[in-house]
Amino acid sequence: MKNMKSIFLLILTSLFILSAQAQHTLKLMSYNVKNANGMDNVCNYQRIANVINKAAPDIVAVQELDSMTNRSGKKYVLGELAELTGMHAYYAPAINHDGGKYGIGLLSKNVPIRLQTMALPGKEEARMLILAEFKDYIYCCTHMSLTEADRIKSLQILKDFVSSSNSKKPLFLAGDMNAQPDSEFIKGLQTDFQIISNPQQYTFPSSKPKITIDYIVALKRNMKGFTVKSAEVLNEPVASDHRPLIVELRMAK
Repeated sequence: MKNMKSIFLLILTSLFILSAQAQHTLKLMSYNVKNANGMDNVCNYQRIANVINKAAPDIVAVQELDSMTNRSGKKYVLGELAELTGMHAYYAPAINHDGGKYGIGLLSKNVPIRLQTMALPGKEEARMLILAEFKDYIYCCTHMSLTEADRIKSLQILKDFVSSSNSKKPLFLAGDMNAQPDSEFIKGLQTDFQIISNPQQYTFPSSKPKITIDYIVALKRNMKGFTVKSAEVLNEPVASDHRPLIVELRMAK
């Protein structure tokens, strides 16, 4: 009888280990960091890095990043954050600004196997999209225009870009979309993409959020094998004027 119980427990343990091995998680983050200038008007790279380190994401889409501008003291802001988080940095400048560059970037635990950038329209300032391909997925970061007409144009460019891709990997797009959930842009985005962050949780302004303009979305047709485990807006009211987003996915192997 004891032998039978031991065999039964061994089988259960083996099944549990196999089940755990068959699945693992992927943690996505998006954060408009405003050059690490907080709501208290203090520029603090360590504070932003602490938010990222505590969340422990696999990859972060980062917006509002200076590189070598006068206003940032000739600092490469994404590089500062990369050093403090121990992550790999990939920068996509959108415009020349104040003696340097201004744009978006990615921080990732792993080195991507492919990187690509693409210009997007913006009347007030040019915009960018950065794409990083990894072994199991593709992650994109953007910071959309303040103008709805430009966002709609960007949407068509994005859809054309995605449709021309032959990759079957899950594709995620994250960033400050500058559009609320009931906007034409977000409605149009949802024809091909599924919002996997929680749009019911406001993201801006960080001190007392009143609107949602930051999102993480997934290309619907390539989501096989991924399920959303959790989605939240982190309660960080000071480090930037936006609150960061986290989405944790369960990925079957």
